[in-house]
Amino acid sequence: MESKKLTRSNDRMLAGVCAGIAEYFEIDPTLVRVCYAALSIFSAGFPGLLLYIILMIIMPQKEW
Repeated sequence: MESKKLTRSNDRMLAGVCAGIAEYFEIDPTLVRVCYAALSIFSAGFPGLLLYIILMIIMPQKEW
């Protein structure tokens, strides 16, 4: 059985963070992107932006 690894996706809008999370949980990337946008808007933008930047740095790029 192959273990899952959380990586940034090649199906990207910016850095592939949201699509990588969607691939890990096997859900639609658009749903994750909408939830992220709602989180950013309702939290005055800063925490959502900071979280995205941290994940962009921490999550490794998906290897082919």
